Amino acid sequence: MPIDVIVPAAGESVTSANVGMWHVSNGDQVQAGQVLVTLETDKVSNELEAPAAGTIEILVGEDNEVSIGAVIARIVEAADAAGHVENAQASPATPASPAAGSVSEPASTPEPAPTPAPADPAPSPENAAAPAAQSGSVDIVVPPAGESISSASVALWQKKDGEAVRAGENVVTLETDKVSNELESPADGTLTIIVAEGEEVPIGTVIARVEVGAAGAVSPTSSAAPALPRPEVETSAVSAAAAPPPQANPVASPAPASEPAPVPMVQSAPAPAPAAPAATAETKVDFSLPPLRSDALSQPVSDGKVSRRKMSMLRRKIATQLVSAQQTAAILTTFNELDMSAVMGLRKQVQEEFIKKYDVKLGFMSFFVKAVVQALKDVPSINGTIEGNEVIQNHYYDIGVAIGTDKGLFVPVIRDADQKSFAEIEKDIIAYAGKAREGQITIDDLKGGVFSISNGGTYGSLLSTPILNPPQSGILGMHTIQQRPVAVNGKVEIRPMMYLALSYDHRLVDGKEAVTFLIRIKECLESPERLLLEM
Repeated sequence: MPIDVIVPAAGESVTSANVGMWHVSNGDQVQAGQVLVTLETDKVSNELEAPAAGTIEILVGEDNEVSIGAVIARIVEAADAAGHVENAQASPATPASPAAGSVSEPASTPEPAPTPAPADPAPSPENAAAPAAQSGSVDIVVPPAGESISSASVALWQKKDGEAVRAGENVVTLETDKVSNELESPADGTLTIIVAEGEEVPIGTVIARVEVGAAGAVSPTSSAAPALPRPEVETSAVSAAAAPPPQANPVASPAPASEPAPVPMVQSAPAPAPAAPAATAETKVDFSLPPLRSDALSQPVSDGKVSRRKMSMLRRKIATQLVSAQQTAAILTTFNELDMSAVMGLRKQVQEEFIKKYDVKLGFMSFFVKAVVQALKDVPSINGTIEGNEVIQNHYYDIGVAIGTDKGLFVPVIRDADQKSFAEIEKDIIAYAGKAREGQITIDDLKGGVFSISNGGTYGSLLSTPILNPPQSGILGMHTIQQRPVAVNGKVEIRPMMYLALSYDHRLVDGKEAVTFLIRIKECLESPERLLLEM
């Protein structure tokens, strides 16, 4: 029976930890008491030791943040080590595992013959004695998705519980607060779903299992018996076959005799309570985390007057970021207006040749990106951030461009915008827009921007005050173009005008610098030749 390596509690206010460094490698043999990993919190660092001897399976890589109580590794004791490691790496070549799932005393070599001991004390003797001639099971685990991401939401199961799957076939779509990604089946077999759609689980959670070569692994006869004696486990999103001790979570045990048990308990166990089956997921995860909300809230529920649905992870992240920006930065906004006649005239003049040469249209955004780069060079204080009591000055020009989608707002970053041509910038923006619409934006696409541009004019906004994208110190708001009467050389003319808004962190940027920055953008766009001359 595998033994979990769990992130321990580190104080009342500490809710997560960062996996700083692994002192062992995946698949290594470890001894009880051996230092495995260094964990870092916002207050202290500490080392975790191996709770037992065996083979270690690392679930969470270095530099990933996980919740307190999360399982970051497993140790398979001697009798189970060989079969367990191979199964965890999605290798279906393992024959029957001796003493499948049982916890025996440490031994230097695994016993060649199966032991009659049951895999789990809770299942009935019939299940414990089920043949172990199958090649076992392979866990589907929520993978790390970035430094600051500690959980993911199960958005959509593309396969049904009990359905046959092939290795490499997409089985589930996961959503984090930044990106969506699909997980593939690690092997051929039968899918056992452990975590229902709409549930949020920590990184490293086992959300499903593929019973390799076990055609009847999810049959009612093999799973119904253990369901009733163990109702306390039916809502666990992780410990699908957990034994009673809280530290022992044999979710990756290769024993097909005990693993099918969680299927009805997670999905549709006939719980004695009158609540709907989906609501059973509202108790707690095996990681001792706060209760997760019911899967029922992932779909709108209405009483005729109001409807209620779960807020997406992306929307929650956006909300958190916006509130954080308002609470931590001294945000001030300055405005100006821009005559778009020169830019519009230039686009009209060169558009046809531009498309022929670069196979992309010349849009407005490339002009604004180039103008922002020039303004950042002229007013470098806006190209900086505050970190504690220090000012970090950036000397590169990675510009974030906000893209709105049905799922929420993404701000992918155009790298080294100062070194790119107008055509390269336009192609980057088009590529990011396509990825955002398809849910294919990655963490790397969103990281590292020094300044952001938001185009509310796309939706008809006349004027707004954009909110900073922390830890950046400035964001430019573009707005709709309107034909308005303006005074030009003492005469009233109708010109295409746009309001510009610059929100900035007044802790770092003074009003004079902010106004100068906005005027530089105005000058560059009203006289586009300045962009070519970098003036």
